[in-house]
Amino acid sequence: MTEDRWRALTYWPLIIASAVFIVAYSWQVIANLEGNAYVVTRIAMAVTWAIFFIDYLVRLLLARARWVWFRGHLFDLAVVALPALRPLRLLKALTVVHVLQRTAGTALRSRLAIYGAGAAAIIIWISALAVLDAERRSAESNILDFGDAVWWAFVTITTVGYGDFYPVTGYGRAVAVLLMCGGVAIVGVVTATLASWVIERAAARGNDTDEPATRGQLREVSRQLAEVTARLGEPPQR
Repeated sequence: MTEDRWRALTYWPLIIASAVFIVAYSWQVIANLEGNAYVVTRIAMAVTWAIFFIDYLVRLLLARARWVWFRGHLFDLAVVALPALRPLRLLKALTVVHVLQRTAGTALRSRLAIYGAGAAAIIIWISALAVLDAERRSAESNILDFGDAVWWAFVTITTVGYGDFYPVTGYGRAVAVLLMCGGVAIVGVVTATLASWVIERAAARGNDTDEPATRGQLREVSRQLAEVTARLGEPPQR
């Protein structure tokens, strides 16, 4: 079996495993489960971890150049090592969404916009769960319910930081650092995408000679020139 075949077979199972993880983790934290219900959610999350671990191991073994594959799939390793990153695999499900595109640039910007919005929503949700799970065990905490945790995640990822809610535990502060880094990255992607769209719209209103040619257009022009050259080289018909 090839790696591409394995990836095709595990595409939806991994997405389902990501959804199961986020549901189980959300139920555990928001409901503050104890007893048998807590055990059930922990088992569900352990199963999802096993699924991701097996997938990573199999893909590594199937790779032809394993060291090269390892260096190119550090995010997959992080997903196995850090449970909070597993829901980000849900972004792969967005690839089944087909949006009508006219140019390659528009297609890329649409994909980046979808991924950016999806990543922001998932990161905010998971960060709120993680910080609430860590903070409510501390007597000095000011984040005591899920609503406060979501508000804190929103103002943190946007780098606003009102200061009304803030983590006091080491784990909570680590979550905050990762959330701020993710926020800066997402804001950068959104800003660049918006700027690219504005530039293209401005160019579209001007002279079409200013528009850049795509590789497909260049290939088509080359093909037509080759046909014309071939016809000119043919002997005249009698």
